[in-house]
Amino acid sequence: MKTKICGISDIKTLKFLTQHTYPPNFIGFIVNYPKSKRYVEYDKLCKLTNIDKKNSFYVAVLVKPNYEILEKIKDLAFDYYQIYGCSPNEIKSIRERYNKKIITALMIKEKSDVKKYHLFDDVTDIYLFDGKGYEKSIAFNHSLIKNIKMDKELMIAGNIQLDDALDKYNEISDIIDISGGLETYGLKDISKIEFFLNKVKQINNET
Repeated sequence: MKTKICGISDIKTLKFLTQHTYPPNFIGFIVNYPKSKRYVEYDKLCKLTNIDKKNSFYVAVLVKPNYEILEKIKDLAFDYYQIYGCSPNEIKSIRERYNKKIITALMIKEKSDVKKYHLFDDVTDIYLFDGKGYEKSIAFNHSLIKNIKMDKELMIAGNIQLDDALDKYNEISDIIDISGGLETYGLKDISKIEFFLNKVKQINNET
């Protein structure tokens, strides 16, 4: 199981992640969605992405990005663009213009939402199945994706919590994406992050 910790917005937490013995594979930043409490303004985003990512990948989380924001962040140290709300053609254009790997985020409520992933096969490196809702993480029925067979990595998000049976996610996905589950009173909690990263390491050692 690989890990993505999303919604990072402060230097202390970011350095803790990048310097951890078992760092997350992916670290996400909310780039262009001010409604999210985890949104990072551009000047601060520059400072954060200047921090050595070491063994992690930096991910720009983008909701229906326009040309202006894409041009603004094009020289920042992002490895992946995680994109919500764009068509396959729009993602193809972004991928070709900015030469970034793509995480296509699909918001899942029912089976028909899952089936849409085929439309993005030619433009996607990783699929993210997430719950409905942008600024508020909402869970979805994971049985909807349980038997999906694809030749690309599958990431799962949607109100994942520390007390969930994390090993069960390993049965249906390659990457677990967590944000609010690692927070206390709306702020990232180092002790929860520590528990999560060590727990995933333990699960990986056992499988």
